[in-house]
Amino acid sequence: MLYCRDPRGRFALTHAFVVLFVAVGLTEIAAIATSIYLHRALAHHALRVHPALDVFFRVVLWVTTGQNRREWVAVHRKHHTFTDRAGDPHSPRLLGFWRVQILNVYYYMKEAKNPETVARYAPDIEYDRLDRFLFSWAWSGSIALTVLLCAVLGFWAGIVAMLTHAILYVFVLAPLINGLGHWHGTQNFDNTAYNWRVLSWFTGGESLHNNHHAHPRAPKFSVGRWEFDPSWLVIRVLVASRLIVILGATTKLP
Repeated sequence: MLYCRDPRGRFALTHAFVVLFVAVGLTEIAAIATSIYLHRALAHHALRVHPALDVFFRVVLWVTTGQNRREWVAVHRKHHTFTDRAGDPHSPRLLGFWRVQILNVYYYMKEAKNPETVARYAPDIEYDRLDRFLFSWAWSGSIALTVLLCAVLGFWAGIVAMLTHAILYVFVLAPLINGLGHWHGTQNFDNTAYNWRVLSWFTGGESLHNNHHAHPRAPKFSVGRWEFDPSWLVIRVLVASRLIVILGATTKLP
C-alpha cells in the first residue's frame, strides 16, 4: 500500500505540494500580469488600464519578476520591428534555437540595458515617481516576497518556492514564447511565429504567438475553436469591473 503511516512523512509530502503550488501560482500570476499589462496594454495599446490597476500590476510584477516596464516594452517593440531578421533581440532563426531557449534572459538583459533601444522604442512610457523611488530597486520587491514566503512557509520552503518560481518564469515560460514560438508549431496566419495551444494555458495565452504577430493590437490572442487565452478571461472580468477598457479589435481566422 502507498499509505504513509508516519505522520511526519505525510506532513513533509503535503508541505512539498504546498511549496510547488505556491511556486506555480506565482509563475502564473506573473505570466498573466506580464501578458495583460506589459504586453497588451503598454507595448501594443490594445487595452487602457485604470490608474489603480496600473499600480497594482506594477507592484505584482515588481515582487514576482523585478522587470522594468520601459525596458520590457522597448525590447518587445524592437522584436516586432525586426521579427526574425537582423535587429531582433532574441530570434532563434538568427541565434539558434537552443541559444535562445537557454540564454533568453541574457539576450533580453543585453538589449534592455541599451539606452538607445529604450529611448527609441519606449518614449511614451513615463519614468514616474514610483519608478524613481520604488520600482528602480529592481530586486527589492523579489527580496520582500522571498521574506514573506519564508515567514509563511518556513525558511527553506520559502527559498525553494521563490527559486522554483524564478526558474519557471525566467528559464521555462519566457524562452518557450521567444524560442519555441519562433521555431516550430502550428500557424493560422502567414508569418514567422507559431502557436502552441497546450502551452498557451500556462503562458497567459502568449504561446498563441502566430495569432499575436498577425494582429499585434488584438487584445485577445485566441482565434480558433480549440485555442484558449487565459489572460482574456481575466481581461473580461476587469472590463466588467470597469478597470480595463478594450481599445484594439479582436480578430478572426482568415
